[in-house]
Amino acid sequence: MECILTSAEWFINWGRESSIWYLLFGSACCGIELMQTGGPRTDLDRFGAVPRATPRQADLMIVAGTITYKMAERVRLLYEQMAEPRYVIAMGSCANCGGLFQRSYSVLKGVDKVIPVDLYVPGCAPRPEALADAILKLQKLMRQEKWLRTVRAPQP
Repeated sequence: MECILTSAEWFINWGRESSIWYLLFGSACCGIELMQTGGPRTDLDRFGAVPRATPRQADLMIVAGTITYKMAERVRLLYEQMAEPRYVIAMGSCANCGGLFQRSYSVLKGVDKVIPVDLYVPGCAPRPEALADAILKLQKLMRQEKWLRTVRAPQP
Protein backbone atom coordinates (compact mmCIF):
# COMPACT_ATOMS: atom_id res chain seq x y z
CA MET A 1 0.00 0.00 0.00
CA GLU A 2 2.88 2.35 0.84
CA CYS A 3 4.38 1.80 -2.61
CA ILE A 4 1.10 2.65 -4.35
CA LEU A 5 0.66 5.87 -2.34
CA THR A 6 4.25 6.89 -2.97
CA SER A 7 3.91 6.32 -6.71
CA ALA A 8 0.62 8.22 -6.84
CA GLU A 9 2.11 11.14 -4.85
CA TRP A 10 5.14 11.19 -7.12
CA PHE A 11 2.90 11.31 -10.19
CA ILE A 12 0.68 14.07 -8.77
CA ASN A 13 3.65 16.16 -7.68
CA TRP A 14 5.38 15.64 -11.03
CA GLY A 15 2.31 16.94 -12.84
CA ARG A 16 2.01 19.95 -10.54
CA GLU A 17 5.67 20.91 -10.64
CA SER A 18 5.77 20.60 -14.43
CA SER A 19 2.82 22.94 -14.99
CA ILE A 20 3.17 26.02 -12.82
CA TRP A 21 0.85 28.81 -13.88
CA TYR A 22 1.99 32.09 -12.40
CA LEU A 23 -0.01 35.26 -11.97
CA LEU A 24 1.58 38.33 -13.46
CA PHE A 25 1.81 40.98 -10.75
CA GLY A 26 4.60 43.46 -11.44
CA SER A 27 4.00 46.70 -9.59
CA ALA A 28 7.36 48.48 -10.01
CA CYS A 29 10.80 48.13 -11.58
CA CYS A 30 11.04 44.43 -10.59
CA GLY A 31 8.16 43.85 -12.98
CA ILE A 32 10.52 44.52 -15.87
CA GLU A 33 12.84 41.79 -14.60
CA LEU A 34 9.80 39.50 -14.25
CA MET A 35 8.94 40.16 -17.90
CA GLN A 36 12.55 39.52 -18.90
CA THR A 37 12.45 36.16 -17.11
CA GLY A 38 9.63 35.05 -19.38
CA GLY A 39 11.62 36.21 -22.41
CA PRO A 40 13.81 34.11 -24.69
CA ARG A 41 17.04 34.41 -22.69
CA THR A 42 15.79 32.92 -19.40
CA ASP A 43 12.61 31.29 -20.77
CA LEU A 44 10.49 30.13 -17.85
CA ASP A 45 8.45 28.01 -20.26
CA ARG A 46 11.18 25.37 -20.29
CA PHE A 47 10.46 24.77 -16.58
CA GLY A 48 6.74 24.41 -17.26
CA ALA A 49 5.94 27.87 -15.88
CA VAL A 50 3.35 29.73 -17.95
CA PRO A 51 2.02 33.24 -17.23
CA ARG A 52 -1.69 33.67 -16.58
CA ALA A 53 -3.64 36.91 -16.45
CA THR A 54 -6.38 35.68 -14.14
CA PRO A 55 -5.99 34.49 -10.53
CA ARG A 56 -8.59 31.75 -10.94
CA GLN A 57 -6.23 29.80 -13.22
CA ALA A 58 -2.96 30.60 -11.41
CA ASP A 59 -1.30 28.61 -8.64
CA LEU A 60 1.74 30.87 -8.15
CA MET A 61 1.80 34.60 -7.48
CA ILE A 62 5.06 36.40 -8.13
CA VAL A 63 4.92 39.73 -6.31
CA ALA A 64 7.50 41.90 -8.05
CA GLY A 65 7.95 45.40 -6.68
CA THR A 66 6.64 47.90 -4.19
CA ILE A 67 3.29 47.24 -2.55
CA THR A 68 1.46 50.17 -0.99
CA TYR A 69 -1.11 49.87 1.76
CA LYS A 70 -3.80 50.82 -0.75
CA MET A 71 -2.71 48.00 -3.05
CA ALA A 72 -2.32 45.46 -0.23
CA GLU A 73 -6.04 44.67 -0.04
CA ARG A 74 -6.05 43.97 -3.80
CA VAL A 75 -3.07 41.65 -3.42
CA ARG A 76 -4.91 39.78 -0.65
CA LEU A 77 -8.04 39.55 -2.82
CA LEU A 78 -6.07 38.16 -5.76
CA TYR A 79 -4.38 35.64 -3.45
CA GLU A 80 -7.73 34.46 -2.10
CA GLN A 81 -9.08 34.00 -5.64
CA MET A 82 -6.23 31.66 -6.59
CA ALA A 83 -6.78 27.91 -6.64
CA GLU A 84 -5.39 25.66 -3.90
CA PRO A 85 -2.59 24.76 -3.46
CA ARG A 86 -1.14 28.20 -4.06
CA TYR A 87 2.33 29.59 -3.68
CA VAL A 88 3.88 33.06 -3.45
CA ILE A 89 7.31 34.32 -4.45
CA ALA A 90 8.27 37.80 -3.21
CA MET A 91 10.68 39.25 -5.75
CA GLY A 92 12.95 42.17 -4.91
CA SER A 93 13.74 44.23 -1.85
CA CYS A 94 10.53 46.26 -2.09
CA ALA A 95 8.30 43.19 -1.98
CA ASN A 96 10.44 41.62 0.76
CA CYS A 97 10.80 44.52 3.20
CA GLY A 98 9.79 47.80 1.58
CA GLY A 99 13.17 48.39 -0.04
CA LEU A 100 14.24 51.94 -0.78
CA PHE A 101 10.76 53.22 0.06
CA GLN A 102 10.66 51.58 3.47
CA ARG A 103 10.44 54.90 5.32
CA SER A 104 7.46 56.10 3.31
CA TYR A 105 4.15 56.19 5.15
CA SER A 106 2.31 54.47 2.31
CA VAL A 107 4.59 51.49 1.58
CA LEU A 108 3.94 48.05 3.01
CA LYS A 109 7.00 46.73 4.88
CA GLY A 110 6.93 43.37 3.11
CA VAL A 111 4.17 41.49 1.32
CA ASP A 112 4.34 38.79 4.00
CA LYS A 113 2.33 41.13 6.24
CA VAL A 114 -0.65 40.48 3.94
CA ILE A 115 -0.18 37.02 2.41
CA PRO A 116 2.06 34.04 3.28
CA VAL A 117 5.26 33.95 1.22
CA ASP A 118 6.98 30.70 0.27
CA LEU A 119 10.17 32.03 -1.32
CA TYR A 120 12.01 35.35 -1.21
CA VAL A 121 14.20 36.56 -4.07
CA PRO A 122 16.61 39.24 -2.80
CA GLY A 123 18.00 42.12 -4.81
CA CYS A 124 17.10 45.48 -6.23
CA ALA A 125 16.12 44.56 -8.90
CA PRO A 126 16.98 40.85 -8.90
CA ARG A 127 18.30 39.35 -12.08
CA PRO A 128 16.05 37.07 -14.15
CA GLU A 129 18.36 34.17 -13.30
CA ALA A 130 17.54 34.64 -9.60
CA LEU A 131 13.82 34.29 -10.32
CA ALA A 132 14.46 31.21 -12.47
CA ASP A 133 16.38 29.73 -9.53
CA ALA A 134 13.43 30.48 -7.25
CA ILE A 135 11.11 28.62 -9.65
CA LEU A 136 13.45 25.61 -9.47
CA LYS A 137 13.42 25.76 -5.66
CA LEU A 138 9.63 25.95 -5.70
CA GLN A 139 9.52 22.86 -7.90
CA LYS A 140 11.72 21.09 -5.36
CA LEU A 141 9.25 22.06 -2.60
CA MET A 142 6.36 20.77 -4.70
CA ARG A 143 8.19 17.49 -5.31
CA GLN A 144 8.42 16.82 -1.56
CA GLU A 145 4.79 17.50 -0.64
CA LYS A 146 2.66 14.68 0.74
CA TRP A 147 -0.97 14.79 -0.41
CA LEU A 148 -2.34 11.32 0.03
CA ARG A 149 -1.01 10.51 3.47
CA THR A 150 -2.94 11.97 6.35
CA VAL A 151 -1.81 12.15 9.93
CA ARG A 152 -4.47 10.83 12.23
CA ALA A 153 -5.05 12.35 15.63
CA PRO A 154 -4.42 9.99 18.56
CA GLN A 155 -7.56 8.34 19.88
CA PRO A 156 -8.37 9.12 23.54
